[in-house]
Amino acid sequence: MRLLDRYIARQFLVNVVVLFVLLFSFVVAIDVSLNVHRFIQHATRLAQAGSEGEPSGARVVVVTAFLVADLWWPRLLQLFNFMLGLVMVAAMGFTLSQLVRHRELVAMLASGQSLRRAAAPIVGVAVLLTGVQALNQEFALPRIAPLLARDTGQAGQHALGASRVPLVADTLGRVWYARAFDADTGTLEGVYVWERDAQGTAIRRVHAERARWRAGGWDLEGGIAESRTNRAEPAVRVERIETNIDPTELRVRRHDAYRHALSWRQLGQTLRVLDRLDRDAPEVRARREQIQRERWGRVSIMASNVLAMLIALPFFLARTPGNTVVRTLRCAPVAIVALLGGILGATAPVPGLPAAVGVFVPTVVLGLVAVASLSTIRT
Repeated sequence: MRLLDRYIARQFLVNVVVLFVLLFSFVVAIDVSLNVHRFIQHATRLAQAGSEGEPSGARVVVVTAFLVADLWWPRLLQLFNFMLGLVMVAAMGFTLSQLVRHRELVAMLASGQSLRRAAAPIVGVAVLLTGVQALNQEFALPRIAPLLARDTGQAGQHALGASRVPLVADTLGRVWYARAFDADTGTLEGVYVWERDAQGTAIRRVHAERARWRAGGWDLEGGIAESRTNRAEPAVRVERIETNIDPTELRVRRHDAYRHALSWRQLGQTLRVLDRLDRDAPEVRARREQIQRERWGRVSIMASNVLAMLIALPFFLARTPGNTVVRTLRCAPVAIVALLGGILGATAPVPGLPAAVGVFVPTVVLGLVAVASLSTIRT
């Protein structure tokens, strides 16, 4: 990479880092200001647990700062993925505005370089940042998923714990209930499963003291099945039930934030579980479409972020200085529509197209708009 490329790439990367630091600081400061009393109360309880008397003010402040950091560092990793597209567009605008204001693009033109050549390092760094986003989604977020499901009162805790599983239906129409689900070990206690007919009437009930997930199904300890239509029919032992309601699905239903932390591999495992069931069942097909849209939609959104930046590029890539405010006001609605269009288009189903294809419709549209936008650069 030449000196000019390194200079522009460094400017763009510095602007990205500065914008993220400002954004993160603003978000954390707002949350702390709204929940400072809860943080202090929680810190006071923890400080009292480690000492016999009343904790000092300095100790409470230190514990409060620890709780804020412990709660927010996983959330900031997730926020990085959510906000990368917007930050890249803003950093691109700041970088090119600086180059234009200092007449550096004029010097490039005088040396025989085109303005499109000046945009190459910015695009290269944007692609690298998108790769970091993909690695974060695949490796970092799944490992810290339990930490993302906490609220302010649970700061400092690193386990999801056990909770009751309310009535939940799987894709085969069976209704599940458990007295307790340990989200950390993935085990069920006091399991009840009602099998229903096409009219929704319970025809059989399965009860087990404990259940453990293994290879697409739950292994039951002491599982007994009893008929609900013929009381004279003897109970039979049931050792295993295959279903799509796995520990990951239960964690997602319990904590909505857990859904966005699943990796490509985890979503693929859920698809393989569904493949063992009746693939022709409408519920199974709908669930498969939803997961496929979730998987491939992430790829579409990442590509759309880069394309949105390319669409916004000509607003700031100019030969001569101009009014930056006017350029920003012109660019803002275009960039916002492109970013939101990529996100909404990747999550909404497209009639007549498979989920793995329909999510890329906004990417194709943005790609065509990006080509047309880049062709307007006067160099």
